[in-house]
Amino acid sequence: MDWLLEKINSPEDLRNLDQAELPVLAGEIREFILDTLSVKPGHLGASLGVVEITLALHYFYQTPEDQLIWDVGHQCYPHKIITGRKKDFGTLRQLHGISGFPSIKESQFDAFGTGHSSTSISAITGMAIADRL
Repeated sequence: MDWLLEKINSPEDLRNLDQAELPVLAGEIREFILDTLSVKPGHLGASLGVVEITLALHYFYQTPEDQLIWDVGHQCYPHKIITGRKKDFGTLRQLHGISGFPSIKESQFDAFGTGHSSTSISAITGMAIADRL
């Protein structure tokens, strides 16, 4: 079986899909996350709950020029998968592996490093003020 997810290594690849293919891709991403987290530690529920919104944001916005701010770092797994870290997803939260949260050290697609909720409000406020200055 050819998976759409096999073709996705960047948001640009995602934007090349027809909109009708996005629900299929969402299912494949959920399956990929479930398969990986069945044997690795990770944050399951928050990531499964944001698959469609993650795809929509990357599909319609020109990331990384348009920066995405995640309120809860636990939500970032679909984001990581479609922004070039799919092949490293099995190293999630392991020594020398990828972070379980957004990390500016990992990707130009991560606007700032966050872990738990409500950091987005102060981060985006600071970014907006810096932009005005």
